[in-house]
Amino acid sequence: MRAQLPEIRRYGTAAVEAAAAAIRAGGIVAVPTETVYGLAADARDSRAVARIYAAKGRPSFNPLIVHVLDLAAAEALAIFDDDARALSARFWPGPLTLVLPLRAGAGVASLVTAGLDTIALRVPAHRAMRALLAASGAPLAAPSANASNAISPTRAEHVAASLGAAVPLILDDGATEAGVESTIVAGRTILRPGPVTAEMLRDVLPVAPGTTAHVSAPGQLASHYAPRKPLRLEAVTAEPDEWLIGYGAVAGDDTLSAAGDPVEAAARLFDSLHRADASDRARIAVAPVPEAGVGVAINDRLRRAARR
Repeated sequence: MRAQLPEIRRYGTAAVEAAAAAIRAGGIVAVPTETVYGLAADARDSRAVARIYAAKGRPSFNPLIVHVLDLAAAEALAIFDDDARALSARFWPGPLTLVLPLRAGAGVASLVTAGLDTIALRVPAHRAMRALLAASGAPLAAPSANASNAISPTRAEHVAASLGAAVPLILDDGATEAGVESTIVAGRTILRPGPVTAEMLRDVLPVAPGTTAHVSAPGQLASHYAPRKPLRLEAVTAEPDEWLIGYGAVAGDDTLSAAGDPVEAAARLFDSLHRADASDRARIAVAPVPEAGVGVAINDRLRRAARR
């Protein structure tokens, strides 16, 4: 039986509108930026963002970069200081990502920020991503459009070969210009080198390299967000002092997914943990989630959260 392939549409008005319609419907699409092809979803829609993780396969819940059309859109999501304004004035639109304090009421899905109080933002320069931002009217979370641990894609055919039918639609606008992911800066620290070099940044601010290669490096998330309360995993019933987060047939005070849908569970994970942490119970319990597909990521994040 022939494997299903994604639809690849050449960049143009009709293709952009089709991609925007998919985004507005809660779907995911692959789109080129000036760095690499990204796998985009509405950053305000937790279920859509969960589909990114599911499509990439066996992910860990690291923060995602959110793409916006301009500085005004970025300021609606984050709090800018003078340093951030100086960098954005010089390098936006372009391949620079700024990690900034998340603005209260920003409306971004907690899955995008991995439960952190910061957000990674970029104003891209590529015409396809900018057209999709304008047509969809949404801030777009968009990690690289490749399977987890695979080579980053710089052409539409790379995306198709890596993700196959997991991504329904790919906007094709040829090879990307930079070919490597954006530079990431938090404060005056370079978290990930990229097309905007340290020398270029130092023309604006006295930045220095950091010790991690990502917004929050794999293995560090547990130190950034874990519940204040003890967390017990694989629970099918709650003890008297526990708030039970259910899944599937295991009902609880809250549930990741009553239908046993791992994509829904991923979308609800961080919000559910926050609610449990704010409850009047002394401890938290979480029902078993199957170790398959995006469930691998859910369990990885829960195990990290359980470490104290």
